[in-house]
Amino acid sequence: MTEAVQTSSSFTPRVLSGIQPSGGLTLGNYLGAMKRFVDMQEQEYQTLYCMVDLHAITVWQDPEKLRHATRELCAGFIAAGLDPAKSILFNQSQVPEHAQLGWIFNCVARMGWMQRMTQWKDKAGKNQQNASLGLFAYPALMAADILIYHATHVPVGEDQKQHLELTRDIAIKFNNDYGVDFFPVTEPVIEGAATRVMSLRDGSKKMSKSDPSDASRINMTDDADTIAKKIRKAKTDPEALPSEAKGLEERPEARNLVNIYAALAEQSVDQVLADVGGKQFSEFKPMLSELAVEKLAPISGEMARLMQHQDEIDEILAKGAAQAREIAAPVLKRTYEIVGMVGS
Repeated sequence: MTEAVQTSSSFTPRVLSGIQPSGGLTLGNYLGAMKRFVDMQEQEYQTLYCMVDLHAITVWQDPEKLRHATRELCAGFIAAGLDPAKSILFNQSQVPEHAQLGWIFNCVARMGWMQRMTQWKDKAGKNQQNASLGLFAYPALMAADILIYHATHVPVGEDQKQHLELTRDIAIKFNNDYGVDFFPVTEPVIEGAATRVMSLRDGSKKMSKSDPSDASRINMTDDADTIAKKIRKAKTDPEALPSEAKGLEERPEARNLVNIYAALAEQSVDQVLADVGGKQFSEFKPMLSELAVEKLAPISGEMARLMQHQDEIDEILAKGAAQAREIAAPVLKRTYEIVGMVGS
């Protein structure tokens, strides 16, 4: 039986996003995701932010390190400004509806869709036969993460945009297959000067916690001296900074440092270059160091404090999971009814 059509405006404006607890947080995580999470918390949305530990185990994780990283990620969220009284914070595995809806979506998604995912190709590489089935099915579970809450908006980086497009495809196919308008077609939120933060050692590569060189990234656990040292040693070129953004086009390291400054200062790249155009990096790097220490050192300090009280972190995650399930359980129940599961 076809349901009455549900218009997009009938969905509660709701944001869902998450980060894998598979290693330390970096400046890239902060500027590309967490800072925007905090901004969206203050808008008209209901906000849910998740430690996606089910996604983390698509490649093998040391159990103790995974537990530590999950708590540290939650500490990072809170230290960055996410308020458990305003946003629902939880780890994915504590809300079983994610995996349950993920199976339904495994049966909706097509093999061809999954094989086109560039992250699958990049992560599995030439060794696809030895990659986990979970890594291949990752985008269907990501769709479930989003749609189990009928999330209307998802802040994502460019590297996740294709996965969100798949989420939209799954929602549309499910609705069409069952003659309903049950799942929203979620909108991506991609914005900000430093959505994609690059390595401090190679401006053509994304800043990554898996890079063997610690000097390539600023970790959110770095203290003030370490942050300043890494910026001082960041790779640059010998030219002065340009006065407009076009002058950064063939200068990846310069563009990266200016983008970082712009994001931390909450200015546009053009605004930054209007102030620093013509300066050498010997002048600009101290400015960036001072700004980065001002913005980031308090976060690393608060993370360290929170990690001394892990029982409080666990309580926050448990409470968040209970709140998340209040939203997710009815969505899963109705999904089962639509699909035809007896006893739903």
